[in-house]
Amino acid sequence: MSMASALWHGFADMGAVEQKGAFVVSRGEGAYIWDDRGNRYLDATAGLWFTNVGHGRAEIADAVAQQLRTVAHFSNFGDFVPETTAALADRLATIAPVPGSKIFFTSGGSDSVDTAAKLARRYWHEMGKPSKTIVVGRQKAYHGMHVAGTALAGIPANREGYGELMADAATVAWNDAKSLLELIEKIGADTIAAFFCEPVIGAGGVYLPPEGYLAEVRDICREHDILFVVDEVVTGFGRIGGEWFASTRFDLQPDMMTTAKGLTSGYVPMGAVFIAPRVAEPFFAGGVWWRHGYTYGGHAGAAAAALANLDIIERENLLAESKRLESSLHEHLAPLADHPRVEEVRSGLGAVAAVQLVDPAEALPFVNTLREHGISGRAAGQGAMQISPAFVMTDGQVAQLADGIRRALG
Repeated sequence: MSMASALWHGFADMGAVEQKGAFVVSRGEGAYIWDDRGNRYLDATAGLWFTNVGHGRAEIADAVAQQLRTVAHFSNFGDFVPETTAALADRLATIAPVPGSKIFFTSGGSDSVDTAAKLARRYWHEMGKPSKTIVVGRQKAYHGMHVAGTALAGIPANREGYGELMADAATVAWNDAKSLLELIEKIGADTIAAFFCEPVIGAGGVYLPPEGYLAEVRDICREHDILFVVDEVVTGFGRIGGEWFASTRFDLQPDMMTTAKGLTSGYVPMGAVFIAPRVAEPFFAGGVWWRHGYTYGGHAGAAAAALANLDIIERENLLAESKRLESSLHEHLAPLADHPRVEEVRSGLGAVAAVQLVDPAEALPFVNTLREHGISGRAAGQGAMQISPAFVMTDGQVAQLADGIRRALG
């Protein structure tokens, strides 16, 4: 544990951090991390949902170093593009849930969400329907921390103290497609640009979609000419289990799909928005500028990391390993629901799970208790323990994880 430093941590009570010191991560390998005192911990969260291929992959580091020696980056504004960035876009297009998709690169997940929100509105402007500006999200949903994503998400605490961030945002129930229909009937489809949907709600607490929900909201969007945006920042690049994307696994055919985290397994910051031909067409017909982009969107070094990351996922068949973890996590964690301090365990879809505590106030202290049992964990939602391991975590390590949580519960 370090003494106080100049760093202002995200999502933290900095008074408490200054008093107790930070948890300093010194290195990682596979499904483990080590602190600055040499103590080893099983990484239950793969960093922040992102280290899909595990820690310590020299292959990715070498690919980035080689790229930086050649050309570190060059903007892809106008007609410029680094060679590696173009190669990555073409490779991503081959695994896109919607054939013919275009790829717009960003610096991360929050960028990707804001990009999709802006593009949805601009698309309808180009289609002669400028009144379609409202973007709709779900309760419990998390869509990053930029202005649009914060306003769109369904976590009120993240919006407190900022005033109105964005007027044209609405929220519906997270688990009832009829709630979306009721909003459409109330305000009119001609005012709604897009509906944003996480296939599995992530930071809001790991909530799995009710049976048939995803297909139902997809069809509602189609029937009412509302863009269907699937937020796969968490579920993308294999975390959904067995497929590259939840959009593929559930045949969601998104108009846009936001991604980040697993694209590079977090080795370098990067995000990407997959844009279906329907939405891209007006902007590729000629004569239209979309005045949007990021200096580091499609960073060449990040593109090199992504290509190496995708190589590893394919070569080591990590999509299948994620599917194995789907079953293994469910098998080992579900029995924890019998503990009196546990309200429920949410698992069984993708390499994610949540152990929901009865008393949400216990969540943050419980994270510290987990460390005493050799587990690096994190609280998510209202009093849940987030589980989202690297795909290289073995069934034996999953058993260790469940045992550590059980011992920490007492």
